[in-house]
Amino acid sequence: MKLACRCGQVQGEVDPQRAYARATCYCRDCQAFARWLGGEGLLDAAGGTDIVAMAPDGLRFTRGFDQVTCMSLGPRGLLRWYASCCRTPLGNIPRDSKLYYLGVPVPAIAEPAEAIDAAYGPRGRIAVNAESATGEVESSGLARFVGTLRIVANLLGARLRGRRNVLLFDADGLPLREPLVLDRAERDALTAGS
Repeated sequence: MKLACRCGQVQGEVDPQRAYARATCYCRDCQAFARWLGGEGLLDAAGGTDIVAMAPDGLRFTRGFDQVTCMSLGPRGLLRWYASCCRTPLGNIPRDSKLYYLGVPVPAIAEPAEAIDAAYGPRGRIAVNAESATGEVESSGLARFVGTLRIVANLLGARLRGRRNVLLFDADGLPLREPLVLDRAERDALTAGS
């Protein structure tokens, strides 16, 4: 499936076979990142971010990698990658390259909604961090359990096989781009009211 930023300078491919689960995250950090990007359409009506959790080797950039950069909401937070040209979110990864995880925001997948649903499952079936939602959220506890189990099983399997994220890290385990790290005041301003 095609990945693209809003202006089209950054492009890539996402392999549905490498997906762990599709979930909507309502955490304050995902909401703050969307506000920081200033993008319309990044959050649903209850403040959720639609994400495909997957193996990092399931994403390949084909164009515009020089426009890909990252930030973090704090010195220990996730590395949140985005297209600097138009501030489109592209992926979230843990700071530790040994955690074989990549969260791809669905707005970066440049395919029709029906194709995305067919490949990754319907939106809203799994809700995480719903206590931070800004509105009513319905989610099946069983779907959340199964989705979490799939993610954890894939992370453990990758760890046992010695896999590490080489998509956005160098050979020493450092991010390919120096992240912009927000200070506490900047982060608090973004999370106020959420």
